[in-house]
Amino acid sequence: MEILYSDENIIVAIKPVGIDSEKGMPEELKNEFGGEIFTVHRLDLNVGGVMVYARNKKSAAELSRAIQDGTMIKEYIACVHGVPDEKGDLEDLLWKDSRKNKVFVVKRMRGGVKKARLEFVRLEKGEISRVRIRLHTGRSHQIRVQFASRGFPLVGDHKYGSRDEKTAPMLYSHKLTFPYKNKTVTFESTPEW
Repeated sequence: MEILYSDENIIVAIKPVGIDSEKGMPEELKNEFGGEIFTVHRLDLNVGGVMVYARNKKSAAELSRAIQDGTMIKEYIACVHGVPDEKGDLEDLLWKDSRKNKVFVVKRMRGGVKKARLEFVRLEKGEISRVRIRLHTGRSHQIRVQFASRGFPLVGDHKYGSRDEKTAPMLYSHKLTFPYKNKTVTFESTPEW
């Protein structure tokens, strides 16, 4: 596991595909650094990339507040089938079927439905296009569902419509920007696809 930054308050690491962000990663970080590790955000098991973990309750509260108030900016890189617009701002209502662990775009607000928003810029176009995504809300499977619902499933995302040979969605937590120690810090990594 690659560590991008660590101090007495936080650890910024690259989560590999296949390691659970809420159990496996904290265990790995405890083994390497000792002490307590607090998870403040998550990534799906089959998605890798940049994550930040807190090493104490005060830092966990500060990072959680940054997520809640929108001062933590999360950016992703994804490969999708087809050619989406050059840029876009997607807003949907999402409902999660917990029994199937699948999320659906729905038409109206009701119990369990949450608003979801992301912005994207297309970086490359072709049969497979590469996009950079800024997440404004952190809903379960949000990026995967919002693109698939418009006919652009993520490459490797068989749950949401991809029919290719890949074994995991081509989605990567590319960049995290957040306030820390009275300044704004940014950590980034590019996927090796």
